[in-house]
Amino acid sequence: MSPPGVLASSAAGEEGKTPECWTMGQEAFERRMPHHDGIEALWETKWKFPCANSVYPFHDGAYEDFEPIFKHLIENKINDGTSPAYTEAFLPTARSLTSQASALAAQGGDDNGAAASALYLRACAVYRIARFPYITAYPAVNDAAKWQAWEEQKAAYLLAGAQWESPLEEVMVRHRYASGGDRGEIPVYVRVPAGGGKDKDKNKNETNGGRKCGNGRKCPVVVLMTGLDGYRPDNTQRCDEFLKRGWGSVVVEIPGTADSPADSADPDSPDRLWSSLLEWMGEDGRFDMKRVMVWGLSSGGYYAVRIAHTHKDQLAGSVAQGAGCHYFYDREWLEKADGHEYPFQLSPAMAMKHGFASAEEYKANAQKKFSLLETGIIKKPSTRLLLINGVLDGLMPIEDSMMLFEHGTPKEARFFTGALHMGYPLANSAVYPWMEQVMDSVRD
Repeated sequence: MSPPGVLASSAAGEEGKTPECWTMGQEAFERRMPHHDGIEALWETKWKFPCANSVYPFHDGAYEDFEPIFKHLIENKINDGTSPAYTEAFLPTARSLTSQASALAAQGGDDNGAAASALYLRACAVYRIARFPYITAYPAVNDAAKWQAWEEQKAAYLLAGAQWESPLEEVMVRHRYASGGDRGEIPVYVRVPAGGGKDKDKNKNETNGGRKCGNGRKCPVVVLMTGLDGYRPDNTQRCDEFLKRGWGSVVVEIPGTADSPADSADPDSPDRLWSSLLEWMGEDGRFDMKRVMVWGLSSGGYYAVRIAHTHKDQLAGSVAQGAGCHYFYDREWLEKADGHEYPFQLSPAMAMKHGFASAEEYKANAQKKFSLLETGIIKKPSTRLLLINGVLDGLMPIEDSMMLFEHGTPKEARFFTGALHMGYPLANSAVYPWMEQVMDSVRD
């Protein structure tokens, strides 16, 4: 059954048109949140609480690392998050934490390794906030200072991952279906249950390419598609949850962000990207290709919806959390979204992510070019698809998730009343049980 309101607009021949009233309510839609009034407002009204509790975007971090940095930013009135002065304020702390971690790791021993990992992850959290709100190298690096923070974050994260029982592996996957402006390699982070590295004896286990998971068998796997500002080094906790369930993980950035090789201006580039990635996974030998799931986060949710339709026969299921598919490209929506819950302005980052030269060009042209309704993608059959979000999401309107019930294969969903983007804090309590059920439902 289609959600009320959306069905009514469709029946009237208004499918995909700007809603007369957004589900979040006119007051919330029109509201400009106070954290947009400068760095002090951002810290005091939005970021101090999650920082003190080490939750997104401060997960893996420590309040003691951030409080002096924000004091400096506030005292010096560094209000522009895109300025070099903002980014550079974080780097001494991140580098100090990395040095402390390396000193501990050099001493050897399990206890020192665990302590070193924790420090590396604290450094990574500082680097993460330094490079906010957005970075890309396509078609060129958009911000040299933030890109330096990104490179240092990746280096620290690989050092942390070397300490883990199921260590982190960085793989440069050949983008064999690259075309047009696509680049040739797909950087991914891989973790598999303990013991899942390359077999030292190349004569062993040849049926799966000399590679195996900890139990000597291929493991189910989750392809984690990251978002606009959270990238490969920002998902340790999710990957740990996968490992607890005996699943591997392949973490990959979406087109137009960080190290993604996909042509960000080409709406078909993600399909080529995922084809190359899935083909490599099948050849790698460690993964049970009957039990491949996707989880797309925030802007990655768009790609989780898309791949559920374009590669449905290669997936057991897909989770689209905080996903947009059509309305989040709506001009009226975008005009107000800049004042909603994103910590900085949203539209300039989204414009660059989609290959547009300006926010105005993005607002005028993105929906026709990238909408999954306009392009007909969501009208096709799909694999099992779970939609997760907060009803009050001010970045990706809940209308986008609701729209999917009107097209193609029946969908599944859990929407959280009163919650903002992504449906936190309750969202994960719905995602993991669903993923377990889907994995268990696959028959050999």
